[in-house]
Amino acid sequence: MLIKCIFPPSFVQFVSHQFRCIHSEERKWQSVAAATAAAATTACAAAQENLQPMNTFKYSDTIVRLAEPHQLHPKPDAAGLQFGKLFTDHMLKIEYHKRLGGWQKPVILPFENIVLHPAAKVLHYAVELFEGMKAYRGVDGQIRLFRPDMNMERMNRSAVRAGLPPFSGPELIKCLSRLVSVDQEWVPHSESSSLYIRPTLIGIDPSLGIACTESALLYAILSPVGAYFSSGFQPVTLMADPQYTRAFPGGCGDRKMGSNYAPTIHVQREAMQRGFQQVLWLYGPDEQLTEVGTMNIFLYFINDNGERELVTPNLDGLILPGVTRMSILELTRGWNEFKVTERKITMSEVIRLQNENRLLEMFGAGTACIVSPVASIHYKNLVIKFPMEEQENPIYRRLERALTSIQYGRVDHPWAVAIS
Repeated sequence: MLIKCIFPPSFVQFVSHQFRCIHSEERKWQSVAAATAAAATTACAAAQENLQPMNTFKYSDTIVRLAEPHQLHPKPDAAGLQFGKLFTDHMLKIEYHKRLGGWQKPVILPFENIVLHPAAKVLHYAVELFEGMKAYRGVDGQIRLFRPDMNMERMNRSAVRAGLPPFSGPELIKCLSRLVSVDQEWVPHSESSSLYIRPTLIGIDPSLGIACTESALLYAILSPVGAYFSSGFQPVTLMADPQYTRAFPGGCGDRKMGSNYAPTIHVQREAMQRGFQQVLWLYGPDEQLTEVGTMNIFLYFINDNGERELVTPNLDGLILPGVTRMSILELTRGWNEFKVTERKITMSEVIRLQNENRLLEMFGAGTACIVSPVASIHYKNLVIKFPMEEQENPIYRRLERALTSIQYGRVDHPWAVAIS
């Protein structure tokens, strides 16, 4: 049975008026939101026009507060070190507050927890970035950093992209060197270990809303480390699954931000559950090789002209511009023994090279692991193996020796910066 309801004209006019008001208010708030977002974008874009900071902290202003004897910890045995499990007695903190004129004085102080407001931008919008560096105790007892200027340049690029304040790289290198000097007994007396340095920059504004940061904290902690992988310097196995993507064009894949790493943890766990140690990240319909785990990737093979060639993906915004990556490119080009190329590599090319028995080596490269050889790629129903141990003097071993010789002072080189 159909019941027909008839409303008086006055009621219909009232309802129509209310809907018009609601729609008008909605359009108004949409306009306000759009204007606010545009203003924030414009402000951040203006800040990005120049990497040079308007003001910066200065090493000469550094305040040092040493830990009391009861705050000091025993130094660990280098033989049992794991990656990132232990931390030294001191840390570096440098605050930034726009309302107070920008960067404040650097402070080296006893290692402590950080207190944040619950609305801090880093907690809600991942407004943060970090770097990975190492200090090495050389065969002569001298402590050295490896190409720290490149880390500073990359850190500033990440800061600008995240709407965080840039700073003077040379000044931060001096502050980090002083921190390492204070905790120098934590630098392992071993050529298989080092002191990992983790500078971090986070947005700490106590307010919600996406906008450029007006308060930030730059801090650095130190950790004595052994091998990055529990397997040591053994070749690793890779899972290559095209359903997963680490980065995309126009994104932040070439910046060292935590937001690039958190989404990979689930995929890494899946790889390990399937019996593999790392993930080979692919991108696009042609399945480009981008990175392996948290490392840049290199492929060594015999090309179509019968030449030996070392290739790594070019810097197209998808991959991190690694310090070790650049060092390997410069070293191998200096050897002038084989062709060295930066270009796109696809899975179809790797499969073709395997079918034609032209694959020689694959390895990852990064600060944490230095060089990590790859044993095999597991892609769909294929297993692609690399005959590295068949090589009389594999490229990855030569590179590992060359890089560590510089880092541990076995050879004198401008890339190794001594800490006085």
